[in-house]
Amino acid sequence: MNRIQIKFSRMMPVMLGILPLAFLVAMVLLPLFQVMQYTHVTTFGQVWQDEYMRRLLSWTLWQALVSAFLVALLGVPVGWVLAHIEFRGRKWLLRLLILPFVMPTLVAAVGVLGLFGEQGWLWRGWNDTPYLLFYGNVFFNLPVLVQAVYQGLCRVPATQMQMAQAFGATAWQRFWQVEWRVLCPWLIGGVCLVFLYCFSGFGLALLLGGARYGTLEVQIYQLIALELDMDQASVLVLWALAVTLMAGLTYAVLSKWTAQEVVVMPLWPQPPQQRWQKGALAVALLILLVCCALPLVTVWGRLLLAGASWRVMAETETWQAIGNMLRFSSMAVLLAMILGVSHAVLAHYVNWIRGLTFLPFMVSPVCISFGLLLCYPAWMASMSMLVCTYALLAYPFVTKDVLAALDGLPKSYVAAARTLGATRWQSVKTVVVPLLRPALQRGLALAAATCVGEFAATLFLSRPEWQTLTTLIYHYLNIPGSDNYDRAMVLTGVLMILATLIFMLLEWQTSARRKGQ
Repeated sequence: MNRIQIKFSRMMPVMLGILPLAFLVAMVLLPLFQVMQYTHVTTFGQVWQDEYMRRLLSWTLWQALVSAFLVALLGVPVGWVLAHIEFRGRKWLLRLLILPFVMPTLVAAVGVLGLFGEQGWLWRGWNDTPYLLFYGNVFFNLPVLVQAVYQGLCRVPATQMQMAQAFGATAWQRFWQVEWRVLCPWLIGGVCLVFLYCFSGFGLALLLGGARYGTLEVQIYQLIALELDMDQASVLVLWALAVTLMAGLTYAVLSKWTAQEVVVMPLWPQPPQQRWQKGALAVALLILLVCCALPLVTVWGRLLLAGASWRVMAETETWQAIGNMLRFSSMAVLLAMILGVSHAVLAHYVNWIRGLTFLPFMVSPVCISFGLLLCYPAWMASMSMLVCTYALLAYPFVTKDVLAALDGLPKSYVAAARTLGATRWQSVKTVVVPLLRPALQRGLALAAATCVGEFAATLFLSRPEWQTLTTLIYHYLNIPGSDNYDRAMVLTGVLMILATLIFMLLEWQTSARRKGQ
């Protein structure tokens, strides 16, 4: 009996790993294969010869490259300031950097429209221009790159920086001669991730791009939902996949490279002494204020001035949308927890499985939804397909955090428990699970934020009676009239409050973990 238990316990990680692998095959590989089967060579040639389609692909690539460049241009100096200059509120600012990333894309889009749209507070000259989309991309992605730069600079050994300073190197020389070598993979990985988000983004492009500056993802949605042209849509999906897979693979390789860096003692930040340091701090804070805080402040302001439009909160349709959102999200988060933990356990033992962690990030929700419609027509507009799609987009956050915690788990703890007579399952229950719980809670919070704000998959796969808060906001934005616009603002504020609560839960868990350490 003991031999059977030992064999079963050894096979358990593999058995758990079958579930996420089968899920990836069913939800990603088979639908994408179906898209390829659906695409005809003649249709591919016809689409490529279409000047409008070629211009659309060029614009999608161009806006993603320009957005990534702008984010890098602004993010590197901000990350450098946060890594090297100490100031009051710095720790809180580092924590708040994740807030725009937690916010649903619909909140970002509505905030940008509140600033520069047809009824914008600051300036209405950006309406029907590409600048709305560029600003939205910067808002949503700047914190991602700032965190990448900050983490990269924290890997620079303090001894190297102090040695360079002792030889008389200026801050600029220290950056290029010492910090740049360590920062470079982190920066390139962050830029690849930003490019991936900008290229495959749907919500921002749909609301901010308009008819003239929509992207490939928006065109795919219009071809399927409005024109029922599956042939051309399948060709565009393959175009999008070719680009996102290259960017995603680059990010995955660089993420593995940076994750293998040894722990070093970084140079502690110092209060600004010289005039240029104070100026750099002021510029960095101004960049964060203009690019990250203003859209959220605008939503709050519009929320307070909505007036009679607050009546939307008393309508049955609103509460049905909130209930649907919470119902779908809770089921998806539960499934994401099972998939994420089992994937992390398998990846901890089988190294090549780690690369599959980022596979759902490499395929946009629009491409996934289209592939699912082709592969499983009998499940069209079914709750199981919608919940599984939510979970597919959410569970990599659980996998990533739990896997990092597993890799850092001291083997001596489990060995000590076994020495004291604990069985393998008792060791897992009393030692491993408590140590993994903070990482699991962090991953679940990010997964919940993803599910609550999911827009593209809901627009594709849900029924009219399954309307969620995001699709209801989009509905009101498409109806002319100031009252409908204010109703959308009120609902956006509610969505932002929910995302903020998730952020507070995430931050509370992170703070509790730091105090426990």
